[in-house]
Amino acid sequence: MTKKNEASITQNGRGKLDKKTLIRIHDLMIKSRVMEERLINMYKQSQGYFWLGGPGEEAFNVPIGMMIKKGQGPQFDYCHFHYRSGAQMLALGMDPMDSMRQMQNTATDPFSGGRNFAAHYSKREWNVVPITSTIETQYLTAVGTAIAQKREGGTGITIVNGGDAGTAEGDFASSLVWATRPKMELPILMIVTNNGWGISTDGSTQHGEKNIADRGKAFGMKTSTINGLDVQESWDALSEAFAYVRENRKPYLLEAKVTRLYGHSSATGANLIAGEVDPIPLFEAQLEEAKVLTRDQMKKIREDYVAQMLEMSKRVRDEPMPDSSTIYDHTYLGQKGRYW
Repeated sequence: MTKKNEASITQNGRGKLDKKTLIRIHDLMIKSRVMEERLINMYKQSQGYFWLGGPGEEAFNVPIGMMIKKGQGPQFDYCHFHYRSGAQMLALGMDPMDSMRQMQNTATDPFSGGRNFAAHYSKREWNVVPITSTIETQYLTAVGTAIAQKREGGTGITIVNGGDAGTAEGDFASSLVWATRPKMELPILMIVTNNGWGISTDGSTQHGEKNIADRGKAFGMKTSTINGLDVQESWDALSEAFAYVRENRKPYLLEAKVTRLYGHSSATGANLIAGEVDPIPLFEAQLEEAKVLTRDQMKKIREDYVAQMLEMSKRVRDEPMPDSSTIYDHTYLGQKGRYW
């Protein structure tokens, strides 16, 4: 594993990413970062009530979204994301304006109709299971879709991701048990993005194990721990993990060491944290050195997204808020109005 502040790409080498893919990854990384920064600005300008997201995880999260087999039903991948998964959603094709709608809690929010926190995405057509605020429960609910895919057969797998602090929850431990029962192993890719913090608690004071992924070894799982700030290392590790789960129909536990550039959420200020390593400048230095993109080209990409996201947020500002008469809608599937 490379160090947090080191990374490298080599064009046309064995297993290395081609120019088109590198440009696509960079574009999505910038798009994700600028979207998150716009959401933070919306919150600070009272155009939203709460922010949390994944700045600092783009080099790892973008490749996840690019590798997912998107569709509806067990033959496609089920996605049990958590609230730092904006980059995955953009890579899948999400309109950034929809994220802003949820930030403002407008009636046009396609994920929850203005009922949920920012970054709590869901999309039935893409098998994106609703993201919740309850910590790490997604690991255990992911077992359910993985069981369905085990019975169904095919190549669809379940992908679940969460943070390092939440792995102290019993749901995470239970998912390790359920995923690895002899002769009943599940096609599930379990991902932990480790930024070293649990809100304001230093992870080094909480974990006795060297790597969180090491816990999977006791269950006979294939595991790995990587530098999630390195695009090439992330791509390679994810390619291996996705292929292993698809082909062997067995679980894989992957831990990515990442950073948390704007703190835990707006609850801790949503301000840039000095000293945190940013994967974007690292990647852009590599792209420039490899002559994939020039500095001016990369600057133009960011400027264009900044202008686009600002315009989107202005348009969202004028969209309607939910009517109070809809407060009981969707308590149950298909239900409208009061249910008693």
